[in-house]
Amino acid sequence: MSKAIQAVRGMNDLLPDAVERWQQIETAARDVLHAYGYREIRLPIVEKSELFARSIGSQTDIVEKEMYSFEDRNGENLTLRPEGTAGCVRAGIENGFLHNQIQRLWYAGPMFRHERPQKGRYRQFHQIGVEAFGIETPDLDAEIILMCARLWRALGLEGLTLELNSLGTPDARAAYRDELMRYLSARRDRLDEDSLRRLEKNPLRILDSKNPAMREVIAGAPSLHDHLDEASRAHFARVGEYLRDSGVSYTVNPRLVRGLDYYTRTVFEWTTDRLGAQSAVCAGGRYDGLVEQLGGKSTPAAGFAIGMERLAELLALRGEAPQAVRTHGYLILLGEAAETQGLKLSENLRNAGLRIECNCGGGGLKAQLKRADRSGARHALLLGEEEVRHGSVTIKDLRDGAQRTVAQSELTDLLLKKV
Repeated sequence: MSKAIQAVRGMNDLLPDAVERWQQIETAARDVLHAYGYREIRLPIVEKSELFARSIGSQTDIVEKEMYSFEDRNGENLTLRPEGTAGCVRAGIENGFLHNQIQRLWYAGPMFRHERPQKGRYRQFHQIGVEAFGIETPDLDAEIILMCARLWRALGLEGLTLELNSLGTPDARAAYRDELMRYLSARRDRLDEDSLRRLEKNPLRILDSKNPAMREVIAGAPSLHDHLDEASRAHFARVGEYLRDSGVSYTVNPRLVRGLDYYTRTVFEWTTDRLGAQSAVCAGGRYDGLVEQLGGKSTPAAGFAIGMERLAELLALRGEAPQAVRTHGYLILLGEAAETQGLKLSENLRNAGLRIECNCGGGGLKAQLKRADRSGARHALLLGEEEVRHGSVTIKDLRDGAQRTVAQSELTDLLLKKV
């Protein structure tokens, strides 16, 4: 016997029971996003590697260590997308629908990063991404956060905490970076290995360290808020006013930075304490310079991404089974005449809007009843030689065992009432 092949580590199968929970999330997200006027865009999974080096930042962990990149047969360097924003911006520039236009877009699908797999962090993971272009005012920042809050309510999720920060303009952040570098360099002997690696390339990421040994150093670091320009201060204050007026509570976290270089001004995270180290369920912010950075004309923008695996895990922790889409009936066929008529009958029932699973592969009554029970259908529909002669069907309730025989012409209305 040949050795069985297993899935790549960190790239997991989603079995039907799990998919039902994901569909619950996707349906709720689609309804919420459409309520705010967002339209779906579908993007390639593979992009040119240069796109991510220019957008995310060539010195970030993602580009340096985590991307799945390869050279194709034409000699082009390509990458499985590690995030969705860069591809969405590339599509907008290439297809000419960003400049001097307002666009509200969303997408969903797999992303790829070569990380150490652990609960809540996988090498193939899935995100729902939201991007809005052409609006520079703080009401957009607040609206996309309110959109998240509405989704949590739609899913019945409680206990998510919102953290906010402002990264200011690139010029203000550059001045802050210089001061932070001086502070951290003077304490080089207290930095862990990861922070030492980031010190020269991306020192702001040190503020996001999860190492407990770094807490004291980070706590004493200069604050980015002291270096914000007045316009960014006013913008951030207005975002807070909008949220408070809408009843959304939040915490200002001056140490909140994002792992991607393109963020400006408002950044935010929705976090939970129920998933261990992987606490962020949703994160995003404003990235006003990215469109121009990737070759387009200056266009303000903001967005966020939701981690599907983490959201699904939160729903699973509630202990509630997802609402599964079940068939209205399982059609049991007994005898050659029933098998001949069965496929036609099941098609007619489907034409009327019913979900019908028709037995295939033969088998006796006992075997087919077991299949009917495993299918999750509420009712078994028995079609034997006698039913064929009389144009009837016997309906058996698979929960209480009650059964009755009815005319085939009555079947559709009866099933729609029972299920």
